Amino acid sequence: MIRVLIADDHPVVRQGLRTFLDLHDDITVVGEAGDGAQAVELVAELAPDVLLLDLKMPVLDGLGALERLSGSPTRVVVLTSVSDRSDVGPAMRAGASGFLYKDVDPPALVQAVRAVHGGQVLLAPEAAEAMLSAGAAPGAPAPVPLTEREREVLALIAAGRSNREIARSLAVAEKTVKTHVSNVLMKLGVQDRTQAALYAVRHGLG
Repeated sequence: MIRVLIADDHPVVRQGLRTFLDLHDDITVVGEAGDGAQAVELVAELAPDVLLLDLKMPVLDGLGALERLSGSPTRVVVLTSVSDRSDVGPAMRAGASGFLYKDVDPPALVQAVRAVHGGQVLLAPEAAEAMLSAGAAPGAPAPVPLTEREREVLALIAAGRSNREIARSLAVAEKTVKTHVSNVLMKLGVQDRTQAALYAVRHGLG
């Protein structure tokens, strides 16, 4: 059972998310928070597996909550209506494991909760593009030299795409994608796709 906490300052949004998520046998909503400070308190009290966190909230905003939750085992998915892509980098570097927009299809949100709970990093395609086009973050290591195609593959990995989906998107053979993925992992010095996605989004690798 995946235990979820919802943090949003709009009661209607919280109720809608709760109603939908509670329809699934493997997910239960354990609490709701109306601001960032309350979200931090409830994470400490309830120890949810996943926190759905809005960015724009009173008392303490989403980024402030993320900073206070540093080191918590709770996985955080930012779920925001804010279209400013400049929020993506700070949120991911503060420890978020996912970044989605509120217009996400409900089934996709459920899959995101499951994926993040399982250790993956998941971003809306627009968020992944924003991170990968932003260049290296201040204080980040120098960008690893990747070919244009490897950068495309990395962007799709960061967006949570499978090899089959990447192959379809790039119109290449799945075997070719596997080769590109192996090269990306080797160049980044990481062991798996999750680490590659984390490296990409937290360092603004482009």
